[in-house]
Amino acid sequence: MIITDTHTHLYSEAFDDDRAEMIQRAIDANVTRFFIPAIDSTYTESMLQLEKDFPEHVFLMMGLHPTSVKDNYNEELRLVDDLLAKRKFCAIGEIGIDLYWDKTTLDIQIEAFRHQINLAKQYKLPIVIHCREAFDEIFEVLEKEKSDDLYGVFHCFTGNLEQAQKAISYNMKLGIGGVVTFKNGKIDQFIHQIDLKHIVLETDSPYLAPKPFRGKRNESAHINKVLEKLSEIYEISEEEIATITTENSKAIFGI
Repeated sequence: MIITDTHTHLYSEAFDDDRAEMIQRAIDANVTRFFIPAIDSTYTESMLQLEKDFPEHVFLMMGLHPTSVKDNYNEELRLVDDLLAKRKFCAIGEIGIDLYWDKTTLDIQIEAFRHQINLAKQYKLPIVIHCREAFDEIFEVLEKEKSDDLYGVFHCFTGNLEQAQKAISYNMKLGIGGVVTFKNGKIDQFIHQIDLKHIVLETDSPYLAPKPFRGKRNESAHINKVLEKLSEIYEISEEEIATITTENSKAIFGI
């Protein structure tokens, strides 16, 4: 069984004391494909080192996270542009809009989001969307930018059924992680109405650990708890869900 974690911050400082052991734990648990989202230039070196250390398992994205869209965002976007011109990445991400931390940067977040969508089209890459308290704003941008060559993953999907269907209509798979195991997560109440062909698995580690690890550091091995929950919801084996979601990840990332 091969399990794919489509969104994990393995370079996070939270793993500085036991990174290699933590990754090995995941590999031992059949989680052998790790897709690594970018945040900003402060993490680029760590990401590239991860790829060197685990070349068979680690696949890097490039992009500017919406919470890193600050006064220097044009400089950060130039660095994204430069790296994309120099080497290959598997996606543009994570990109999007976050109105939880700072609503005052909405205009430049939208500008950065649209710029990076156009980079994805230019390089024929998928996008990986970060959305926090910004479904309407994200959908407005996607409506303007939609095209056959725009596709990707709606990472850490936490919306309702209608929003899930809308995201899928824009050629997005839904990234399902630990939230599906939460009592108040609500996703478990409707996800069975979404065909598994639209779903990929993720942890967003070190964040959003599933039950029974909620509130603790998340890691990629914990994706098995997400798999377990989806197996229960869809009433099919964990192996079948792992196979389908891994194939979905291959269709998105081309790896």
